[in-house]
Amino acid sequence: MKVAYISHADCGRHDTGWRHPEHVGRLRAIPRALREDVELYHALEHVEGRHATIEDIALGHDRAYVDRVRRLSESGGGALDADTIVSEGSWDAARAAVGCVLDAVDRAIDGEARSFCAVRPPGHHALPDRGMGFCLFGNVALGAHHARQRRGVDRVLIVDWDVHHGNGTQAMVEHDPSIRFVSMHQSPWYPGTGAATDRGPLGSIWNVPMPGGLPATRYVEALQGAVEDATRGFTPGLVMVSAGFDCLAGDPLGEFTLEVEHIAALATWLLDKAEGWCGGRMLASLEGGYAPDRVGAASVAVMRAMLGR
Repeated sequence: MKVAYISHADCGRHDTGWRHPEHVGRLRAIPRALREDVELYHALEHVEGRHATIEDIALGHDRAYVDRVRRLSESGGGALDADTIVSEGSWDAARAAVGCVLDAVDRAIDGEARSFCAVRPPGHHALPDRGMGFCLFGNVALGAHHARQRRGVDRVLIVDWDVHHGNGTQAMVEHDPSIRFVSMHQSPWYPGTGAATDRGPLGSIWNVPMPGGLPATRYVEALQGAVEDATRGFTPGLVMVSAGFDCLAGDPLGEFTLEVEHIAALATWLLDKAEGWCGGRMLASLEGGYAPDRVGAASVAVMRAMLGR
């Protein structure tokens, strides 16, 4: 199966300002790292994703909220909260971020490619009716609903290794028993959700709160154990990764100790699982990660793992 690198130029138009942790330099670091790995660069299929429609975004978000983001962007921008910025280009950027993930879902289901989506704004904190935590729309959660409702996938697994709990993803998928969500995250930490006892109303959520500063192998083992539990008696037809690289050691917004080689090992392990479950149908989409060079290196590691290299 091919591996696609999916992005869109409009993702760079989400202007938070260079002092904001979630700035465009995070995204630019990925093609820069790719260009330094010539073999990988030429092995990938380079794809410009599409813009999601309002109907796509409404798979998981209230239309009133979607319209608020659109109008705020068209009027020149503003703030949804102290951390979450909407700029003049954010409407196009956010629609492109969702559209790239939807394209990745379609490619996986059609057997064309597994994909890495280099997108922003990120999505896993976005709630159905409001943005927060730098996130406007729930890119991965919307992709899961697209797979289920439009493409006939019976079961979807979402694995989130961002250092922050994917509260938005949980809120958007926890009422569908055919979507299972595994989130490993630092606790106590922003946004203060994701207790191990919170399994969601249908028992389809596996939250793995962990303290910062542990040996990296503890995080790897904890996430793998949760995925094993979540898939006991549940065979996914699609595996989606919320790839937040703020779980890496030294990130300014996290205290986990993972290195790029641990990310590569987790991606390889998940791909091996996906091969057995669903013929390798897997995609990853960028979430957090606020040390740009580390984001680039980890993104390359995930794409190499997807290629089996």
